[in-house]
Amino acid sequence: MAGINGIVKNRRFEDEGSGLGVRHLQIFLLFCGLTVGFAMRVNLSVAVVAMTDAATINPDFPEYPLSEKTKSWVLSSFFWGYVATQVPAGTLARRFGGKVTLLTGVSICSVLNLLTPLCARLGGWPLVCGLRLIEGLCQGVFFPSSHTIISAWIPPRERGSLATCAYTGGQFGTIVMLATSGLLASSAWGWPSIFYVSGACGFLWVVAYYVWGASSPQDSKSISAEEIKLIEMSQANESAGNSQQPNNRQATPWLSFLYSGPFLALTAVHAASAWGYWTLLTQIPSYMNNILGKDIKSNALLSSLPYIANLVLSFVFIWISKIMEKSSLSLSFNRKFFNTIGQYIPMILLVALGYVPKENDTLAVVLLTLTVGINAACHLGFQVNHIDLSPNYAGTLMGISNGLASIMSLNAPLLVGAIVTDKYNVEQWRVVFFIAAAIYLVGNGLFIIFGTANVQPWNDPPAKHRRSSVYPELESQKPMNCDK
Repeated sequence: MAGINGIVKNRRFEDEGSGLGVRHLQIFLLFCGLTVGFAMRVNLSVAVVAMTDAATINPDFPEYPLSEKTKSWVLSSFFWGYVATQVPAGTLARRFGGKVTLLTGVSICSVLNLLTPLCARLGGWPLVCGLRLIEGLCQGVFFPSSHTIISAWIPPRERGSLATCAYTGGQFGTIVMLATSGLLASSAWGWPSIFYVSGACGFLWVVAYYVWGASSPQDSKSISAEEIKLIEMSQANESAGNSQQPNNRQATPWLSFLYSGPFLALTAVHAASAWGYWTLLTQIPSYMNNILGKDIKSNALLSSLPYIANLVLSFVFIWISKIMEKSSLSLSFNRKFFNTIGQYIPMILLVALGYVPKENDTLAVVLLTLTVGINAACHLGFQVNHIDLSPNYAGTLMGISNGLASIMSLNAPLLVGAIVTDKYNVEQWRVVFFIAAAIYLVGNGLFIIFGTANVQPWNDPPAKHRRSSVYPELESQKPMNCDK
């Protein structure tokens, strides 16, 4: 009878909503961590303007002139390091806990940000390039670690909405940096303050996360018995009935990943998303400047509009997902529905952008903003599908797919450079847009056909004996939970 009462209590707790719990605090901490992480990622992109033209912006600080080619090497050095640590980051996060890897990455990045002005003065751009490479290595742990933490903390039915809340921190950090970098560069502290503020915020987050963060509910000292029971029961229902919880040293089923149709489809759609997204953010400003005569880079508001739209629409899509959760629609349908919105609508708008006449440059800005903004629906699509497929190896799966996606995003500008030999030729730019649209079409098409939100068999190691469960109370309650 007590067991039945416990189930009823937890179902009521889940159905009526528990208010804010410790799991929501973890999501807020991840949001803040990704905010400072992305601020440190993009700060050089905005600071480089003041560093190369200090005489105009703030003559009291040193200037470092450099060619466009050198600038591209410096800005890309971060991403070469970022790609390198994606796969090992997922394995390390599962072995030592996402909190450990995330704290390590942000701590080192914060130190390097504080040292950036000094490195620029002592070693010039070569030393800054090396420093950014190390920062990329450290930030490569961000998404695999975050996925590992989210998979441990968040019940399946809340996964899409709460994960989206966490990952919007990246957009928020970018917006804050774009909005404040100009003010900081022209202030009495000059462009070095961009790096000092970023590094200081990183250290503040490290302290907060060290105190209140936890890799899993079992590691938390403040979670209530009722909330941890809710999380454990929801995850127990999701796991295969003939499996046992893997330990941190359990061998990773690499071959199973490579032969898994749903994961290969997920990797394809992730790579397609990266190609289209970074084509938009890195090449559209050049297109609008050279073809439409609209310089959005020189206007902080126009530069941040796509990110603002992405942030705002993320919460709109969360609201829609909450409504859909109350229906009988499957989780697989929800993932494919939001991913289709996030890729096929931007696909259409991207092609339309190539046919906007020069006199309608405002329409072009609207299309660009909507294209990047609507892409936020992917947070509720493929972005959390790694956790659906394998809660136990979500960080490793994210590391693999994000690593390949990062390589795609690095190669996108190279293809654009090969196609667009005349930057004022609109026909060449349209070829670029059609290629990006085709990649969107194929990537999401594979996800629709082969993707799923069901936990894969290789997620759980087979149980050698049906001994007592890791959570005995849950094991005793499972037979009564017939309606799940």
